[in-house]
Amino acid sequence: MRKVMWRLMPFLFVCYFVAYLDRVNVGFAKLQMNAALGLSEAAYGLGAGLFFISYFLLEVPSNLALDKFGARLWIARIMFSWGIISGMFAFIQPIAGATGLSNEWVFYLLRFALGIAEAGFFPGIIFYLTLWFPSVYRARVVALFMLAIPFSSIVGAPVSGALLNLHGGGLEGWQWLFVLEAIPSILMAVGVIFYLTDRPADASWLAGDERGWLEQRLEEESRHKAAAEHWGIGKALSDPRILACAFVYFCLNAASYGVAFFLPTIVKGFGVSNFQTGLLAALPFVFGAIGMVLLGRNSDRTLKRREHVCFAMILAAVGVAGAGLVSTPVMVLGLLCLSQIGVSATPPLLWPIPSAMLTGSAAAAGIAAINAIGNLSGFAGPYLMGYLRDATGDFTAGLLVLGGVTLVGGLVALTLKVGQGMETAAATPREVKLAH
Repeated sequence: MRKVMWRLMPFLFVCYFVAYLDRVNVGFAKLQMNAALGLSEAAYGLGAGLFFISYFLLEVPSNLALDKFGARLWIARIMFSWGIISGMFAFIQPIAGATGLSNEWVFYLLRFALGIAEAGFFPGIIFYLTLWFPSVYRARVVALFMLAIPFSSIVGAPVSGALLNLHGGGLEGWQWLFVLEAIPSILMAVGVIFYLTDRPADASWLAGDERGWLEQRLEEESRHKAAAEHWGIGKALSDPRILACAFVYFCLNAASYGVAFFLPTIVKGFGVSNFQTGLLAALPFVFGAIGMVLLGRNSDRTLKRREHVCFAMILAAVGVAGAGLVSTPVMVLGLLCLSQIGVSATPPLLWPIPSAMLTGSAAAAGIAAINAIGNLSGFAGPYLMGYLRDATGDFTAGLLVLGGVTLVGGLVALTLKVGQGMETAAATPREVKLAH
């Protein structure tokens, strides 16, 4: 398992790093782009959120395609297409001039297209991890994978802030930001084809006895799940337990993306430079990374999944709502750091719950459904923040609403039914001991 971990996780981490960077770098581009394109706060919030509508519509079909065609080809296709579209944001004005559309509508269409391109990437990787890691390892491996989110902000925020100062070649800083941050996605798409292995049976980098043990271990776990309950694709898309997980994820992402897309604007309001904005905007994600790893390891150790999810969601709620009630920059930033611990930690704590129940195509469909429904709030959260900012002149109302939504999600998390016995049913005594 250590060999599998070192082979797959660093590469998948880098893939998600560039994915998340391309998804949220629009928050930094906004510092110059809104004025250049004539976008209002509400228009920006609507465009930022449109990504999640198309993302929602294509999540399940994309994940089923990954199950059919294999991870290498499908993930490479996703990364290449989103890299191209992300780079096109630099040329919104020329595209508008050529098509006769307004800058605003080109922005909307490109955000919608970016969601189509990226649909299936995250749930595809979560499903891919179920093909390689037994349940007792999953919270920690998902946490390691999702460390890419805070790290993309820790590294990407200062870099994005610095890129805003680039000028030349007929492009402004916000345009260079989109072009230069799209290139890694295209290059990584090529790397995926040559590096990833679809399933343990194809892993020439494992010894024969290692391949045999891992295949047998995962097959035994699948048999335990199938014996406990039969899951078809239809049931995986409609079961109340899966829908409850989706609701919790919806509440979390409302706060996650509602804050993330406006965080550079909030920090810029402290009266700092673009580069300083990048540095300060990275700080909450440092705390998020630490919380993600510590809570993920403790969740695997205790297997108290829903209690960990509830605790993390309450931290997020208190931090987000609290940031709307204070005015001093130090207090605002401190509370946003607290919120990011909960926001970053929740997904790796939540994903082992459905993956302990689902297997095969039902796992691909169920995981994608949770992610699709959960990410719909990626549309609602940014739009709500932008609308309330235009209506009230500050972010207080938006932060309070998002904090309240997250609190509701945390309380619902306590109702989740967790198959703790299913996670350890096929585990060896040594695995259980290592988990503890």
